[in-house]
Amino acid sequence: MVKIYTCQNGVRIVSEHIPHVRSISVGVWVGAGSRFELPEENGITHFIEHMLFKGTTTKTARQIAEEFDRIGGEINAFTSKENTCYYAKVLDHHGELAISILADMFFNSTFAKQELEKERQVVLEEILMSEDAPDDDVHEALWRVMYPNDALGLPILGTSQTLSTFNKETIEHYMEKHYYPENIVISVAGNITKELLQHIEKLFSKLERSPKVMETVLTYPTLSSGRIVKERDVEQSHIAISYPAVGTKDPNLYSFIALNNIIGGNMSSRLFQEVREERGLAYSIFSYQSCYQDIGAFTIYGSTNNQQLALLQKTIDDSLSKIQTQGITETELSNAKEQLKGSFVLGLESTNSRMSRNGRNELNAKRHKSIDETIADIDAVSMKKVDEMIDYILSAEPAISIIGQGVK
Repeated sequence: MVKIYTCQNGVRIVSEHIPHVRSISVGVWVGAGSRFELPEENGITHFIEHMLFKGTTTKTARQIAEEFDRIGGEINAFTSKENTCYYAKVLDHHGELAISILADMFFNSTFAKQELEKERQVVLEEILMSEDAPDDDVHEALWRVMYPNDALGLPILGTSQTLSTFNKETIEHYMEKHYYPENIVISVAGNITKELLQHIEKLFSKLERSPKVMETVLTYPTLSSGRIVKERDVEQSHIAISYPAVGTKDPNLYSFIALNNIIGGNMSSRLFQEVREERGLAYSIFSYQSCYQDIGAFTIYGSTNNQQLALLQKTIDDSLSKIQTQGITETELSNAKEQLKGSFVLGLESTNSRMSRNGRNELNAKRHKSIDETIADIDAVSMKKVDEMIDYILSAEPAISIIGQGVK
């Protein structure tokens, strides 16, 4: 059972006791992501995520790494467009040590100038690596087409220009705006004890709300149609096509996810079978959903040799047109629903997946559905609802991003 406790300062602790395991996963979730950055701040959320690993008033970056290696644990973090999470997974008897180190990083990072300069170069290399990979770069370009006037369209990593402006003062200013008690959730799952929860409360109840707090505001941006083409000396052309869809709070969310599975979400999907299995046009062809609190997007990606790009795009368009005119079959919908239920339940087998689900749910939705409730929602997906999703999504003009040699 998921339990929620709110500290006096507003920090929320979400716990799920799983007595039959010997591990604990804990995550410090912050409602700070790239979509809440100002244009001049683009990339700072991700840069802060890096910097919290670079040393505190009590430990160097190496000591933090060695501490977790010594106990056979894992520590890591990620930044998304809406959230940042610092997390660890350890044996249950190392739970207090793990959360103590995370709290030390959270409260006592020094942001030393020398470490700032070194990590700035590390992130710059990460940006360059992404730009060098056309299968990554095509998606970054796509988001700029989709949301040209909204922070959702900007890269999570930022740019070399914005990265060069970050220093200790800009970092601390950003954290004062976004790292405030009500915007933080501590999620822990596994063989937890009452003492561990008390320890977490003691560590995080000292966080005070800054007068500089900036409440996050959802922007409900409209996905823009358009096309961007980048000429590059590559063996394969890459194409990404995106349509407007629904967000995480929309009642039709599972209808959208089921439709995505049918179109290109797995090996039995329409696109995989038509493009790869039947025609041999591509090795990589798939679709995926991007769902945020207010909006969502449905994206198709494929890559093929430069001479076959036009044929690949026509095959994708024809497949989507067939779905628009003829719909899907009852068998496809039934299979999609069973696949969703299976992947959902199997995905909760680890303490880390439970911790992530609970942390994200509390931070973004403030609601925790049981497994049975979620399965019931999936079972409730009907042909009528999927047909409505098909009409809503595929009747819109898409955003298109292409990278290749000799493309137009």
